[in-house]
Amino acid sequence: MRSVVFDVGETLVDETRIFARWADRLGVPHLAFFGLLGGVLAEGRQLIDAFRLVKPDFDLDVESAAWLAEEPDSLRENFDADDLYPDVRPALASLRAQGLQVLVAGNQPVQAGPALAAMDLPVDGVYISDVWGVAKPDPAFFERVRTASGFAPHEILYVGDRLDNDVLPARAAGMRAALLRRGLWGYRHAGRPEAARADVVLDGLAQLPDWLSGKADIPI
Repeated sequence: MRSVVFDVGETLVDETRIFARWADRLGVPHLAFFGLLGGVLAEGRQLIDAFRLVKPDFDLDVESAAWLAEEPDSLRENFDADDLYPDVRPALASLRAQGLQVLVAGNQPVQAGPALAAMDLPVDGVYISDVWGVAKPDPAFFERVRTASGFAPHEILYVGDRLDNDVLPARAAGMRAALLRRGLWGYRHAGRPEAARADVVLDGLAQLPDWLSGKADIPI
């Protein structure tokens, strides 16, 4: 393994505060909104359906633009360093100390690039789907990952919290894949039969450096 590439949302970034701010924006209690998010995912629906259960005419682009106009200086649906999971910096630093290339590449809006850059993470590059013009699980996204890395697919490990967007398309691209058990998708996806397609299932990023160095035998 020569390169480790990380997804963003619920892999590096805890999205709890983002969804809590959306709940406030929509005028519903946090618990109710979080329950709706889980409910639509359990039904195999899109996350946006939870917003439309609260506000049937919800349009993400329109609402985001209105929010920006009203609160130009607030985080709104964005994130900052306070949203990083606590295991992120130590894990990334450990991987680089092992001589591995460390990249970030995920499905995010353009503004996520500067937000991640401002965190001064110990990484060799940050790549954003809306800048590339292609998003997971499109095979073209993983071809861009390969190009950005400069290594052969089998030398790249993609780390994410989802089977559909991360593990399965990465494996289809010839890469290795790690599934992270956290976030709205991670716990559910780790219990599915397809999780066996991952090279490893992790309970947190702190496990990753030892697994890659062979110091820890983590069962799938």
